[in-house]
Amino acid sequence: EIEVAIMKYNGRHTNRWSFKALHKCINSELSSDERDRFFSTTLPAMKQLVFRTQKFITKAVPLLLKQHEQSLTLSQVQVACLLANAFFCTFPRRNNTPKNTEYSRFPDINFNSLFGGSGAQVSRNIHKLKCILHYFRRVTESEPAGLVTFKRQMTIGDVGWTWSNTDLCDLHVSVEGRIEDDGQGMLQVDFANKFVGGGVLRHGLVQEEIRFLICPELILSRLFTEELDDNEALTITGVERFSNYTGYASSFQWAGDHVDTTPIDASCHRCTEVVAIDATRFRDHKYQFKITSMRREFIKAYTGFHHLGNNAALPAVATGNWGCGAFQGDPRLKALIQIIAASEARRDLVYFTFGDKQLAKDIYEIHRYLKNKQVKVGRLWQDLFSLEKTVKVPQSDVFSYIYKLHQTQDQYDGSTDDDPNDPDTVEAVAMATGSDTSTDYNANTP
Repeated sequence: EIEVAIMKYNGRHTNRWSFKALHKCINSELSSDERDRFFSTTLPAMKQLVFRTQKFITKAVPLLLKQHEQSLTLSQVQVACLLANAFFCTFPRRNNTPKNTEYSRFPDINFNSLFGGSGAQVSRNIHKLKCILHYFRRVTESEPAGLVTFKRQMTIGDVGWTWSNTDLCDLHVSVEGRIEDDGQGMLQVDFANKFVGGGVLRHGLVQEEIRFLICPELILSRLFTEELDDNEALTITGVERFSNYTGYASSFQWAGDHVDTTPIDASCHRCTEVVAIDATRFRDHKYQFKITSMRREFIKAYTGFHHLGNNAALPAVATGNWGCGAFQGDPRLKALIQIIAASEARRDLVYFTFGDKQLAKDIYEIHRYLKNKQVKVGRLWQDLFSLEKTVKVPQSDVFSYIYKLHQTQDQYDGSTDDDPNDPDTVEAVAMATGSDTSTDYNANTP
């Protein structure tokens, strides 16, 4: 029934689109009761969402185009209507987007790629579909009443961080926890693709795709958000989480219903703010240590973290190893770049290392060392800039380089503010020389 309805609207793709994953999900993965409820209740309600679209969407949805700061606010019901259309693939102009056509720089939005697949991809798509179908069951059984705002923002010109006298932000580092679980009330970073959502409707199933699946309202950003430029970010406020999950990538599985208890503010937005910032994909690991690359990553992070208007008491940024998976980013360099960006944006930083104890310890200790030396944003930025000019430094160990750079400067100045018997000084020297005298970072993490 679903396949017939979808292909009636997309006849030209009859011999190209597969529904193998959708059939298996409904016929084999759902229990008898779940399948009966889907066909008797959820599916008819999803159709009604499509039919109600003209009632709730009375004019064309505006596009969030490159180099234009603009925002779009929709009710959760409007979002559900448009996502139901995406499920039934009723955006035919988005099925084929040749170069230089109107939508060639936009992500895909129709769900057809989720319905098929081959080999291991079928299993992935099944769990993606479980998230999507669960979302539709929830919003059709109990109509949500909140608002969701999508805001495209950009940074123009030089931020002026090279000579900045801004103090480094406060930092909390955590080995355990996840941004979506433990970052409530914070600005939560989506490790994005420049086409927001990345492979959520195709093969991808890592941090960004998982976030979009457990909060499917994020998927709608793909309908109207053009590819992000280097100085742009997308902030989404008010999204609700509907699903739990286990695993990651090939081990990802839908793990049941999630009741989102995040408070709703006076403007009817759930107090969840997600910012999509896309890191550079480095095919050569060394290229990220060039000044142009570091500057690009800083501007991207700063654009996402910066808040126009009153900057008093802004929420902290909840982030982690941004761009450090398939994009080959160096986690220690990315940590310092995000510390600099958060500092300039007047936000504190909460950093999740996703189980990497050594990385958590290293980040905490370099931050404490720099704070104790009262290093400012401008000085740290110049330290990073010098990486490109120093051929003797092993670029795989950014932190050791920073320690040595400051110790060399202290010796050059002929004096130092550090007491040689101070534990932090001993610890910094140990980090630079490879000695093991450091304390457990957990004991002093704020």
